[in-house]
Formats: sequence, C-alpha cells, structure tokens
Amino acid sequence: SVPADASNPESVVVSVLNISGTLGSQAVLPCKSYRMVWTQDRLNDRQRVVHWDVYSNYYGDNKTERLCDMYSAGDQRIYRSYNQGRIFMPQNAFIDGNFSLVIKDVAESDEGTYSCNLHHHYCHLYETVKIQLAITKKAEDAHQYWDGEKPVIVALEGSTTMLPCVNRKQIWTERHSEEEQQVVHWDRQPPGVPHDRADRLIDLYASGERRSYGPLFIRQKMNITNTAFAVGDFSLRISELESADEGTYSCHLHHHYCGLHERRIYQVFVTEPVREKKVVNLTTHNIAPAVARFPFPLPSDPNVVRGHNVINVIIPESRVHFFQQLGYILATLLLFIVLLIIVVLVTRKRRQRGYEYNVKKYGEKDVNLKEFTVDTTDLTQYKSEDIRLDYKNNILKEKAEQARSFPAKNIDLDR
Repeated sequence: SVPADASNPESVVVSVLNISGTLGSQAVLPCKSYRMVWTQDRLNDRQRVVHWDVYSNYYGDNKTERLCDMYSAGDQRIYRSYNQGRIFMPQNAFIDGNFSLVIKDVAESDEGTYSCNLHHHYCHLYETVKIQLAITKKAEDAHQYWDGEKPVIVALEGSTTMLPCVNRKQIWTERHSEEEQQVVHWDRQPPGVPHDRADRLIDLYASGERRSYGPLFIRQKMNITNTAFAVGDFSLRISELESADEGTYSCHLHHHYCGLHERRIYQVFVTEPVREKKVVNLTTHNIAPAVARFPFPLPSDPNVVRGHNVINVIIPESRVHFFQQLGYILATLLLFIVLLIIVVLVTRKRRQRGYEYNVKKYGEKDVNLKEFTVDTTDLTQYKSEDIRLDYKNNILKEKAEQARSFPAKNIDLDR
C-alpha cells in the first residue's frame, strides 16, 4: 500500500466528522471544496490579473479610483486619458513578479493611498499591497518610512517615483499543467493503526487518471464519482457497510499549483439495524376489538434497514365494555359461591348418613340370653381357696368374709 502522507505531510486538517451507519446500508463521507474551480480553465489570459487603485481626498470626494490593470496574457489598460504614458507597469510583470507602478511627473493630485491588487481567478487567491504617497516641494524632505501598517513614500513634486509591488511566488510567475498537480487521495486507518501507516484507497487526478488500491472487493465498494473535479465534490461512497469497514478515513485535497493542501478526517462506526415498533392509535366508539387492516402501505425510508414491524393496536374502552367486564367478574364470583355451598351441604349429609348406619347396625342385633349357658360346677373349688387380701380397715374385711359365707346359687337360665 501507499503511505498516507507520501504526497504532502503538511496537510492542514480542516474538519473532523463522526459518521455512523447500519449494517448493509450505504455510507457517504462528504468531502467538498468550493474554494476554487478544480477543472482546467481554458481562458488562460483571465486567470491572473493585477490592478492598481488609489484612494484620494484631494478633490474632497474621498473616492477610490481604478488607475490601470493588466492580465497575464494581455496588455495594460489605462483608465484615464490623463494618465496615458504617465503611469505604467513593467511588461514582463508576470514573468519576473515585479508589479511596481511607475508615475512620471508626480503632482499634488497624485497624493493618496495606492493599492496593488493581485487576483488569481483560477485558484481564488487575492493579495493586496498598500502604499501611501505624499508630495513635497522640497528635495530634502523626500524620503520613505514605515508607519506601522504600510510603507509611506514622500516624493518630490515633478519627479518620477515608483510604488513597489513585488511578488515572485511561482503561482504568479509561471503556469504549469494543472491536470498533473490536482489530486485527491483517500486513506483508511483500521482501529489501532496510526496515521503514518494508513492504507491508500484511491488516487484521482484532474486529468481523469484513477488509481485504486487494495483487494478487488474494496475497490468495488469504495468509490468517488468521475465528475469530482468538475463539481468540487470528492465524497467517498461505501456500499453494503460491514463491521470490518470501521476505522478512520482521510480525504486529502492537493492543488500544488495553487498551494492548496487540505485534509478532512472521518470516524466511521457501524451499528446493528434497529427493529422499529410502531404504535397505531385507533379511536373507536362502542366497537368490539378487531384486527386493524391498513388499505395502504406504511411509508418507509429506503436508506434505513428495517426488520419485521410490530403493530400494537390500542382501542380505548367505553362504558358498556366496562360494565360487561364487571358482569363477567360478578357472575364468576356467584358461581364460585354456589359451588362452595353445594360442597358443604353434600359433606354434611354424608356425615349424618354415616352416624345412622352405625346405630342401626348395632341396634338390629338382639341378644338371646338363652343361647348362653353358665357352668357353675367348677365354682366350688374356688371357695375353698384362701384369698389373702390386705384391707385397709376392719369393715371391709368383715364384708368380705360375709360374702364368702353365702353358698353359691344355681341359676337356671332356661326358666
């Protein structure tokens, strides 16, 4: 890859922008410069011009007057006939850069503030030099000095004086091929890569020559228009944004002939598309909820990537709907109470039936004493046994002895 600042490391940063785009969309990095006409101007004689003006209050009108002018490929033009042959500039001014004004036979009416104005219409450059001219009648008073803002020349009346205006910069003295010296560069720095190691993306010259760098898919998705120099729009268009496209991009504008070196910086961020939720408010009166149908498609922005739309239909409730809901609640509560009462009654009835069954079961069995026989033949043997009991008092002892003294009776259960 080509180093980012190989052309001119002293480019001036004129703007820094943050650009954010969603995945799959197109991003445009605006790089525009209307400072100059970037295309070649065929009117060569109209590109550079110098003219002299004077601001004077000699006649009490305090006005500025155009004295003369000269184009790079033309002759001088004197505006007043009074100055014809009296004032002039060197014919080779645009060759050696000397645009000084010569005034012959100076008079008091020549006093004022003179300005030497250099205009480059092609490069949109303007430079001005001001000189103060004063007239004296004494030769010993003729001199030059600096008043803090501009040079002041005190000239002897009737003499020939020269007002200096020298500018030997290349732009005013020579004309080169602009097509070879106008170029725009686009560079890209991935995250964490310094500027001096940025990758060159595109070189485009005013002559139409284009140089693209990097893999084929990079050259196909990043481009600038072929009419960039014609309209002054050098914006970079990135199609189908991806996460790998994030980084720092730089637009370098170089016009070596005009001395223009500008740099614009862009921080590009790629975000996920946002799924939008739309809420549609439908106002209805005494109408049951229904599915909303739209007879027309909702407006959409082609530059925004959207997923599936979720439509929430909100229908305000009426009084009738409120009472219907209240009736449903009360009916449900009443049904619950009825079921609870039925369960309680059934439970109590089952319990009562259980008690009656137990009483009847035991009551239906009659005990027939005739079925039982008591054998008393063996009771005598127990009478002879001594029962040793401990009694607490004599009364209980006597009662026990009396009970043992009575003979046993035979009971005939068949009677």
